[in-house]
Amino acid sequence: MSHSAVAEQSTVLTEVSRGIDSPAFQAVLEEVRQRREEFDALGHVPVDMIERFKDVGIYRAATPKCFGGDALAPAEFLRMIELIAQADGSAGWVASFGSASTYLAALPFETQAKLYANGPDLVFAGGLFPIQPAEAVEGGWKVSGNWKFASGCKGADVLGVGIGGGQGGKPRTALFPAAQVEIVENWDVVGLKGTGSHDLRINGEVVSDEWTFIRGGKPNIDEPLYRYPTIAYAAQVLAVVNLGLARAALDELKDMASGRTGATGAPKLADRAYFRVETAKIEADLRSARGFFYESTTQVWDSILAANPVTNEQVSLLRLSAAQMARVAANVVQRAYTLAGIVAIYSRHPLQRYLRDSMVVTQHAFLGEGIYDGAGSVMLGVDPFPGFL
Repeated sequence: MSHSAVAEQSTVLTEVSRGIDSPAFQAVLEEVRQRREEFDALGHVPVDMIERFKDVGIYRAATPKCFGGDALAPAEFLRMIELIAQADGSAGWVASFGSASTYLAALPFETQAKLYANGPDLVFAGGLFPIQPAEAVEGGWKVSGNWKFASGCKGADVLGVGIGGGQGGKPRTALFPAAQVEIVENWDVVGLKGTGSHDLRINGEVVSDEWTFIRGGKPNIDEPLYRYPTIAYAAQVLAVVNLGLARAALDELKDMASGRTGATGAPKLADRAYFRVETAKIEADLRSARGFFYESTTQVWDSILAANPVTNEQVSLLRLSAAQMARVAANVVQRAYTLAGIVAIYSRHPLQRYLRDSMVVTQHAFLGEGIYDGAGSVMLGVDPFPGFL
């Protein structure tokens, strides 16, 4: 067998060992399920769990192949996050930022080579807003300010912050080693408690131009993943967290259905016609939204592989399907909670967790009501708001 054939076989074996059906990935899912209360209590997903995510390829999924990464097809990565979120929403949210290295493809090629010099498993997190003005200095920028919502920052290798000098509604991002950034631990919320989405603070650190980039800007890597719409992908990886939460809620509901009679002595849930009808309806709604979501993803990816340019209509459908799925999935969780009855009001009931977490997902700006306005604008031939495309 030739050296190239051996290398190719090795790559295939490595990918199989890291796939969603691999024992390693299934073990990670079980560990997430067992530790989710710990994540909530800590307020973040700890570093040892981040290392476990590295083991199954989460943090090389968006690293370019030229630097030893996997550069996975989006649907493959989204399915991984869907399953992790089904085990725990916070863990799914933090793992979803394994896709964020797509942003880094806009860095100069030489800078990326330095970034991945120690290996492809890079953990990047950021707090981009509010955009802070930076002082131009020779060869770079002097950066100071506070930034919010840096999910997963406590386990990151590098942190990005938003500074002035962006274009087309896309901010310039300055990249720093995590040690140069202060984490202001103020994440005190109702849902997605374990994401550790604290504030970031920097006081007068200087960053050279080569370590800044336009978020969603033109990539300097010529591989298929970096032709996939970056901002749309960023919205998708967050939306799919709600898909995992909705599936977990439905599984919980099904487990409850045959297991108990009502507090008043009423029939088991599965023996009630209204319960069966509504369960079927919400299953159909969830599968419909999921189908739209993955269909849009696959169509754009196949088009990219066929060397076609991505169209505005394709970007719009990706963003629309993400926003729609996030909302449908949250609604599914709410309906499951209602069907479960009085037992679901207890704070430690699983449906309480799914309810709180799913509501947080829909609050993200990438998935807000304005996305429907942007999508409608594209459909009707009107210019959408800046940054939509």
